[in-house]
Amino acid sequence: MSETVLETRNLSRHFEGLAAVDGVSLSCRMREVHAVIGPNGAGKSTLVNLLSGDLRPSAGRVFLRGEEVTGFAPPRISHLGVGRSYQKTNVFLPFTVFENCRLAAQSRLGSSMRFFRPARRYRAVSEAAMRAIEQAGLHRQADKPVDTLSHGEQRQVEIAMALATEPSLLLLDEPLAGMGAEESLQIVELLKTLADDHAILLVEHDMDAVFALAGTLTVMVNGAVLESGEPEAVRASRAVQLAYLGDEHHE
Repeated sequence: MSETVLETRNLSRHFEGLAAVDGVSLSCRMREVHAVIGPNGAGKSTLVNLLSGDLRPSAGRVFLRGEEVTGFAPPRISHLGVGRSYQKTNVFLPFTVFENCRLAAQSRLGSSMRFFRPARRYRAVSEAAMRAIEQAGLHRQADKPVDTLSHGEQRQVEIAMALATEPSLLLLDEPLAGMGAEESLQIVELLKTLADDHAILLVEHDMDAVFALAGTLTVMVNGAVLESGEPEAVRASRAVQLAYLGDEHHE
């Protein structure tokens, strides 16, 4: 059994009495894609924000490799080996692909006063940026400004930026959003490759991608876990059919 990288226990987040995330317990292992699906408003993105430190939980606990990290701020979570992408593409459009990835890699240097030296002098930073670009399949676009790339390529840049921080866990929030079929297929193949060396928690609406990638599938409804387990078992659940997937998936 692969190492458990991420674990949550009864994780909750309330907004003025509304339980956006309600007692969620799940885990994600190395070399596994754990997909989280559910209707709009189910709490999926709030869950990712809790895991990345962008939000503090109202209750519950979060563990990385067995160490409690509940309430840690995003920079500290990142330094512990967590990279993430966002629902909306979050890149520096005028900069090249390499410059975006170099900035992400540079974020791992800490707060030493050497930060004032030119970034190009940090060979390790540049090497980490190039490794991430290669991993994301963007080596031909490395010197191109991001605003000249397609939407799908810009999403790849965001994944590359996460990879440049050298994470063991990737939190990916709808990485296929807004893509056509061909671009979606490219990202699916990329994520399959990345799963060989990472734990991946994936929030996604594209069901074809989810079932192509997921080793574990969790369905959330109204902030809580409805079902979690092997994808085909979850897919066969009548409760899941009624709440989310629809009767056409039920045989």
